[in-house]
Amino acid sequence: MSALYRDTQAYVDTAAVQRNLSKIRRRFPSSVQLMAVVKANGYGHGAIQSAEAALAAGADMLGVASLEEAVELREHGIQLPILVLAPIPPRYAELAAALDIRLTVTEAGWFKQREEFRQTPNGAPLRVHIKLDTGLGRIGLRSREEWKQLVPWLKRKDIVVEGMFTHFATASWADTSFVKLQYERFLSMTQWAHSSRIFPTLLHCCGSASALRFPEMALDMVRIGAAAYGFYPSALAPQWELEPALTLRSALIQVKQVSAGDTIGYDRAYKARGEEWIGTVPIGYADGWSQIMQNGEVLVGGKRAKIVGRIGMDQLTIRLSEPCRAGDPVVLIGSQGSEKLSCTEAASRAGVVPQEITASLTGRVPRNYEKLSKDEALQKEEYAWKPKQDLLRRF
Repeated sequence: MSALYRDTQAYVDTAAVQRNLSKIRRRFPSSVQLMAVVKANGYGHGAIQSAEAALAAGADMLGVASLEEAVELREHGIQLPILVLAPIPPRYAELAAALDIRLTVTEAGWFKQREEFRQTPNGAPLRVHIKLDTGLGRIGLRSREEWKQLVPWLKRKDIVVEGMFTHFATASWADTSFVKLQYERFLSMTQWAHSSRIFPTLLHCCGSASALRFPEMALDMVRIGAAAYGFYPSALAPQWELEPALTLRSALIQVKQVSAGDTIGYDRAYKARGEEWIGTVPIGYADGWSQIMQNGEVLVGGKRAKIVGRIGMDQLTIRLSEPCRAGDPVVLIGSQGSEKLSCTEAASRAGVVPQEITASLTGRVPRNYEKLSKDEALQKEEYAWKPKQDLLRRF
């Protein structure tokens, strides 16, 4: 790790990620596989470190959002099966096959385009998962006609149809009616495969919220992303008691006393109501602490301090309840004394989900990692994936 010259830093407890995944793993039958989703740099927690925690917890597969994310895992010696959860440009399909990366497909046109770029027709088989749109409305096929157009491509000898999946739109709602409707649609649509003599071994529809709330819908695999990092609908699934894995800390760089009528920040967005102490913290929207956090709070001296004025690119200002000094610690996510500010609370104030906050933390915020709590006997080298003859350079 390079030298750290700034007080604004994140601390990631990979043991918490491991414990969360282990707890979820244990509560499902061994027949149900566990996919750990480590996309978006492990939701801001670190993709490689999260993948290693998932391996130690017994995960069967990893999920990512792009081929770049999958290749990065392979380059760092991660051997677990990887599924890219969205379609990639067809011209990179052979690279994925060579690296044993599973791909999501949604339409016959993707395979037609792939043919234009194929250079090794007798290369490694391509393992695919078919995405079905049962109501989320983003990607996936919807109609029987779309399926029929896809079937001839799926029956080719170089294609292995490993899975079929969908994603729920309202898994965190108290009203479960639409989740159940999507589930029934999915089961019905999977029969298209059987009628076409195609038999995927992995049917999966549950992400974190639905897996925790509706374990009866687990089918062959559950996809655990947000819950791995401690984010889940605790009011609807209180029995889980998962742990947050990330703490965000900084320190005051200046404290000043202002008078009634003095204004703070761009656009004079905050006006002091009397004699007040204002502290400046070196974190801003270039660090991922967006202006949507302007009504939030931080912890200083074990007390809550409200963010005031506009959040800038590099700094924000807070109203202190008492005089403080430059260098005093600030907690944006985590605990200080008897006070606690969870990422879930901060997200609720901002009107977003907690994973948006951690995933938005940029590279300007160093991540400091605590080691896995156990199972370190699982040596990383044992799972190291070694490309043959500089495979990556050939694509």
